[in-house]
Amino acid sequence: MELLNTKHLCKEFDKKQILKDINLSIPRGKIIGLLGKNGAGKSTFIKLINDLLTPTSGEILINGQKPGVDSKEIIAYLPERTYLDKDMTIKQAIKYFEEFYSNFDSKKAIKLLKDLNLDINVKISKMSKGMQEKLQLILVMSRKAELYILDEPLGGVDPATRDYILDTILSNFNEGASVIISTHLISDIERILDEVIFMNDGEIVLTSSADELRNSEKSSIDDIFRRYFKC
Repeated sequence: MELLNTKHLCKEFDKKQILKDINLSIPRGKIIGLLGKNGAGKSTFIKLINDLLTPTSGEILINGQKPGVDSKEIIAYLPERTYLDKDMTIKQAIKYFEEFYSNFDSKKAIKLLKDLNLDINVKISKMSKGMQEKLQLILVMSRKAELYILDEPLGGVDPATRDYILDTILSNFNEGASVIISTHLISDIERILDEVIFMNDGEIVLTSSADELRNSEKSSIDDIFRRYFKC
């Protein structure tokens, strides 16, 4: 059974079609780039998978079931915007995740934080934006999930932080799990991708193995994307 399947998935807001007939299968054990310009429909698609929005029509199946309580147990979601209470300390944030998610590994989170020399008693509000991004990622990747969904995890952070984020993703997701990374910063992530999905104007316009696409086009994913959409 595929980890994620969508069939004829559509979403409208105020009679405007945001997603159009999305048919997609996500296998296990892959890092997948959900790639598109801003406004392509990537975040809407991700919110539908996470049961934060309801489809106008079509179907989403996660492990063969519709999004709900069970799917939230197996999906670890990193939203585009910071959601942590900045009045919390890191220690309190870890405790919150531990209480909220039965598959959260607090020992793993603390180890990763120690690697950054972060004091777990510091308030999140006292941390830099880059450190807050790293904390959120560590919390998400410390869950023993089956599907990790990261919405623009590299936005607004410096190149060194981007490298840390990518290395953390590579070394910390469960064997047999998959990772979907939504981004328009393709050159930064393409080195870790197994598969790519191109989205444009609410439609999926290309799906491919990353290596096969590079070999057939004799070019990087970033260059192919730029040519494809004439960016």
